[in-house]
Amino acid sequence: MALRLPACLLFSTAIVAIASPLLAAGPGEMVADGGFSEGSDAFWASDGVTARRDDGRLCLTVPAGGEPWDRLAGMNGLRLTPGQSYRLGLSLSSRPAGPVTVRVQRDGEPYSAHADETIEAKPVASTVDKTFRAVERQPAQLLLQLGGQDLDRTVCIDDVSLTAAAPAGTVTTSTTASAVLVNQSGYFRDGPKRATIVSDAAEPLDFQLVDADGAVVAEGRTRPVGLDPNAGVAVHVADFSDAEVRGEGFRLTAGGATSETFPIGLATYGRLRVDALSWFTLQRSGIAIEPGFADPAYQRAAGHLGLSPNEGDTDVGCLDGAVARSLYGDWRCDYRLDVSGGWYDAGDHGKYVVTGALSVAQLMSAYERGIAHGGGASPVVSDTLGRLPENGNSVPDILDEARWELEFLLKMQVPDGAPLAGMVHHKVHDTAWTGLPMLPADDPKPRALHRPSTAATYGFAAAAAMGARLFADIDADFAGRLRQAALTAHAAAIANPGLNAPSSDGMQGGGDYSDDNAGDEAYWAATELFLTTGEAGFLEEAKRSPFWGSAVFAPQGAYDWANVAGFARLQLAAHGEQLPAADRRAVTASVVSAARAMIEVQDLDPFGQVYRPGADGYSWGSNHAMLQNMTVLAAAYDLTGQAGYLAAVREGMDYILGRNILGLSYITGYGAHYSQNQHSRWYARQLDDDLPPPPPGTLAGGPNGTLLDDVAKEKLQGCAPQACYIDDIMSWGTNEMAINWNAPLFAVASFLADAR
Repeated sequence: MALRLPACLLFSTAIVAIASPLLAAGPGEMVADGGFSEGSDAFWASDGVTARRDDGRLCLTVPAGGEPWDRLAGMNGLRLTPGQSYRLGLSLSSRPAGPVTVRVQRDGEPYSAHADETIEAKPVASTVDKTFRAVERQPAQLLLQLGGQDLDRTVCIDDVSLTAAAPAGTVTTSTTASAVLVNQSGYFRDGPKRATIVSDAAEPLDFQLVDADGAVVAEGRTRPVGLDPNAGVAVHVADFSDAEVRGEGFRLTAGGATSETFPIGLATYGRLRVDALSWFTLQRSGIAIEPGFADPAYQRAAGHLGLSPNEGDTDVGCLDGAVARSLYGDWRCDYRLDVSGGWYDAGDHGKYVVTGALSVAQLMSAYERGIAHGGGASPVVSDTLGRLPENGNSVPDILDEARWELEFLLKMQVPDGAPLAGMVHHKVHDTAWTGLPMLPADDPKPRALHRPSTAATYGFAAAAAMGARLFADIDADFAGRLRQAALTAHAAAIANPGLNAPSSDGMQGGGDYSDDNAGDEAYWAATELFLTTGEAGFLEEAKRSPFWGSAVFAPQGAYDWANVAGFARLQLAAHGEQLPAADRRAVTASVVSAARAMIEVQDLDPFGQVYRPGADGYSWGSNHAMLQNMTVLAAAYDLTGQAGYLAAVREGMDYILGRNILGLSYITGYGAHYSQNQHSRWYARQLDDDLPPPPPGTLAGGPNGTLLDDVAKEKLQGCAPQACYIDDIMSWGTNEMAINWNAPLFAVASFLADAR
């Protein structure tokens, strides 16, 4: 909350120094004489605070009492650029020790803060080093709040520095981005075609669309937007949607800059659908990846089939010892399970039910959509769609791939007669982290099952019920197994409602995927069981859920593995023929309303994003969040037939495919510049030339405002929110790949390949 300081304290005549003239913002130093060695008096102190220079420091004698904001020191005259990142540094001591609040704020009402941090200052000087992003253009001040202590004290500061973290408009990237940012994989001939131009020009710019022969095929004027706080630069938008041309090699020129080449009217998404589905085959555990169905570069031995040096996954026991006690109390198990198969979750060798359930469900939902809206002609029904070993077995490839994961999920269920029978283990992974690179067959670490969880059990019940529905006419025996397992899991989850997955210290060889609220999974399970069985009891259970009538979609991400209620809502809307008419109208209206809100977000965004970052910037896996939002728009199109929703999905992909501040396609193999070093233990060419890069169709996680890994912390300090990404294999916080990220990529690509 912004602190409203009395004006008399900020503009008191009883200050000990006159503020220096306004200092211009820029990449250089903004604090005059921050080392207090040149005799410049840029700092002032409020009434009652005495300031003096002491051996290259500014020392402030502060009387006891009052509130923190009753005793102040500071420097006025700062001019900051909104969206620009700045780095504030200073050395600070207090004798006796006590808190000092350091603020960069507006120089006047309402004293809104750009940065605010309280430091416990001690007699021995410590260093403050803070990066922040300016939020407005008003004159600003650097302020120290010193009051509120029981004793008089002396606070000394030195080495005060304020600099732009990078010049305004500069972004850190592994590619050299053009100032004209486009969808590098191309536009639909009859769809929206927009580009973003980096320019601080106040007036519109002329732009031209030029074909491969250099002929101008369209031209117009840009729309100036001004500073975009997410990109950290001023931008324009060029709209060339009226250019219904077809071909390759187009470029857009504006303001003296030229875009990368791009096609118009070619079948990008049909190819992407194949690559995104085939990506899952390469993620398979427990099967050799062979040249017969994969590029020879991706050939590898089967991982985790119990062959040395692997210690899993054909005979895996439950986690025990001190770690198990700290995480799960007195839970133990005396059985061992064959949990081979399934998909490796991300860049590690772990397998997790909560992500696996949603991922396999999204693949199956793309198949179900193709059946409902493709008239039997969609390639999703083909058994030669992907690059799979099962090609030509008369089973649709999507269902072949889904079955590989469903068979694994079935193995994760606690057997009859054991404690917690019918529940589903949350995950299986190594007991300690392996390094990079590491092929799955070379993993030497022991494997362990982790305690079942309510969330995993409900999620499994939902995915299994869905699978039972789709396999009923293809393999009745398998469908029956899935149906019974789903019913058993559902009953077990009801009997064990509070078995949550906890957080660990992060050093236990796999991701936590902690979840302390299984209500959304319960809603999803009831939904899928109703859609599969038609039993009214499951509908009543879904309607008792707090998620039934609530808003379940957010512009920061419609749903994810930890919040699956949005996916359940889409399933009800798409396949709710059995719903009472009033319920179906309400469910449909909720999806359409959410889609309209997402279009409003997109219309205001100069990059065409279907996404609104949160207070901390872009979220972990932000690209996947955008794709999940696009699945809501796609559902609205299917429900209404209104072309605006289809257009919004088409434009939403622009950002993913290069129309972003980095000028980078986040899908490997697509565009002129694309991510190719995603965090993976075996797609690791960055570390070992003998290993392959990620395969075509791999989605990178994308910008993440929380700098989690060492690479991001070192190289992305002060990044504009949209630029908080680096294509480095060790940046797992911005550049991981994951099954639950590629699943919506496949779903959206499949929708765009088919929808007309």
